[in-house]
Amino acid sequence: MDIIPAIDLINGQCVRLSAGDFARQTTYAADPLAMAQRFEQAGIRRLHVVDLDGARAGHPVNLAVLERLARHTNLAIDAGGGIQSDESLTQVLSAGAQHITAGSIAVRAPDTVRGWLKKYGAEVIFVGADFQDGCILTGAWAEASGRTVEEFVAAYTFLGATTFIATDVSKDGLLQGPSFAAYRQLRAAVPAARLIASGGVTTIADLEALAASDVAGAIIGKALYEGTIDLADLRQFLT
Repeated sequence: MDIIPAIDLINGQCVRLSAGDFARQTTYAADPLAMAQRFEQAGIRRLHVVDLDGARAGHPVNLAVLERLARHTNLAIDAGGGIQSDESLTQVLSAGAQHITAGSIAVRAPDTVRGWLKKYGAEVIFVGADFQDGCILTGAWAEASGRTVEEFVAAYTFLGATTFIATDVSKDGLLQGPSFAAYRQLRAAVPAARLIASGGVTTIADLEALAASDVAGAIIGKALYEGTIDLADLRQFLT
């Protein structure tokens, strides 16, 4: 199972939201690059970067930070937030991301994302499945789409996507544990999907349970910033 720390960006700083609520924001003093280098020194090989400013603006905002992270680390970066056009996709890849996460646009413009999958391949284009109560959310987690997460993931699997970052927004940043039942249900409904679990990871026991659930990876955010998971304790997963 891949271990993927998260760096969420507002005004170029590392932040964490609680349950996707921009009004419940914690800003951390650490420079994003310093955090990324700490992760790399601990043996981490991947990084999940979310441009929260971009998610609200509808276009990438923190490209300079992304470029610094890519230039000064060897981490494989998956970037999301505000990628709503061919131009923004090109900007994010040019800034150094190896993968992008198509979030709201995957709901609103499936033909565009299908074109990206054909042009760049499923190894570059990940699909973001942000959900709450089983329903896919869009617009920086503010709007319910009316589509179930199982139907959404199944539809994109049919279109050629393989990797899905599945975030239970109601769990994100609360340090209360992941949605194990939701991931088991999604794995059973769409066994071909490669799931990256995101939201709520709090302890090493959570990671062990996710690994037992046969997810492909786990994104860890606030647990690393608040110290409920120590980087040294992740070594057992970094094979």
